[in-house]
Amino acid sequence: MSLSPLLNASLAIQIHAFLAIAAVVLTIAIFTLPRGSTAHRWMGWSWVTLMAIVALSSFGIHEIRMVGPFGPIHILSDFVLFQLVINIRATRTKNIRAHSRGMKLLSLGALVGAGAFTFLPGRIMYQVVAGG
Repeated sequence: MSLSPLLNASLAIQIHAFLAIAAVVLTIAIFTLPRGSTAHRWMGWSWVTLMAIVALSSFGIHEIRMVGPFGPIHILSDFVLFQLVINIRATRTKNIRAHSRGMKLLSLGALVGAGAFTFLPGRIMYQVVAGG
């Protein structure tokens, strides 16, 4: 294992990767807390902020291009930003069931699902894990 491929990547990739990793750790913590507690709400807002920055930072990443400078990561990022708004709105309107389901699906899709693709051969996180 070597962090050098990530540390030698562009600043956008570094921000994107390190904050996504932080979001994974925070996700685990949030899911262990009692729902609606002060800690859950505080960590939840922190998670939303992290995920928004992760999504926004992807617009500085242009490794895979499909339409001009944009690729699949940008479609996912648009979806994440949209879902963050939808899930916050669900909480504010006291639709806790929709909020809970939406956040779980967002965590699973955006962090676990998309994160898995970063470990494919040739990708930076694969190089980190495989030792550069």
